[in-house]
Amino acid sequence: MVTLKEIARECNVSPTTVSNILNGKPKVSEETKERVLETVNRLGYRPNYIAQGLRNQKTKMIGIIAEDIAQFTTPEIVEGIMSYCEEKGYRSIVKNLRLYARWSDSWYNKESDYHAILEPAIRELTSIMVDGIIYIAGHARVIHCFPEDFSTPAVMTYAFDSNPAIPCVGIDDQGSAYEAVKYLISKGHRKIGVIGGRADNIHTQQRLLGYQKALFEHQVLYNPAWIRYAAWDETSAYIEALELMKTEVTAVFCMADRMAGGLYRCLNENGKRAGTDMAVVGFDGQEISEYFIPGLTTMALPLRKIGHVSAEVLLRQIESGDSRIRQEDGAEKILIPCTFIERESVHQI
Repeated sequence: MVTLKEIARECNVSPTTVSNILNGKPKVSEETKERVLETVNRLGYRPNYIAQGLRNQKTKMIGIIAEDIAQFTTPEIVEGIMSYCEEKGYRSIVKNLRLYARWSDSWYNKESDYHAILEPAIRELTSIMVDGIIYIAGHARVIHCFPEDFSTPAVMTYAFDSNPAIPCVGIDDQGSAYEAVKYLISKGHRKIGVIGGRADNIHTQQRLLGYQKALFEHQVLYNPAWIRYAAWDETSAYIEALELMKTEVTAVFCMADRMAGGLYRCLNENGKRAGTDMAVVGFDGQEISEYFIPGLTTMALPLRKIGHVSAEVLLRQIESGDSRIRQEDGAEKILIPCTFIERESVHQI
């Protein structure tokens, strides 16, 4: 590995001069700068970031721990984090725990198995002296992730950490669901059903609160029989849609676009059509929703913005020198609203 001292010796300058040139400090002549940079390229010099970190107590590197990079929400969040970090001169390293690939949905309550995968990832990132860590969850829940005495700046993304000192960044599920249901009401619908996710899921609970708030504020009847719980997929939503077809509902709020697909299939098989016989609003803003027939009105998740804000919060901790927000003050909990996308799946009555 070529060292900075070797570059300096080759160019007959001091190591300090080489360092100034590589760090963009205008303290040398243009001729010297060109000679040094040509030598750097020719010899293939690469900075030793770990050594720099030991000297400077900062590596300008952040660690990203993803529960599973294959989760549809994760790549955009990672992109938001990395683009902001690059803009600020930080590099990123991603650790993929592959939890869904390993255990599908069966790992949520297996704390020992979970920590057997998580803790080596945290140790590895701290051993290479990352300046901070962002954890990206696959879905919202309270996670026992970072210990109470964790000294590295950290942010929990798309979920909540049990450590009250860890800032959290996620979706405004309640507010976004409120806007979706308010739109249905504005189109004249008063008998509005719901196909939600699992009943014990935070996303489901918060979106249901938004639904109830919209009904209450507009003096619309709440009928618990019109609330159906599925498993976030098309097949289970199809089964619940069959039950809603037996009721008087004229509109359905689906808490995921995939579940809206199950409702669309149910309507089609019964000779009905979304946007004509039944108003449908989805949630997630997945690309496929644009290609439903008719196009699905939905709430697009602010995934890239969530990543951007998470990185912003982390770098603010790093650069302020505060590795933790004082517990008595409470950590930041930032909830970002979704973006409403209007298509043709909701009709006026």
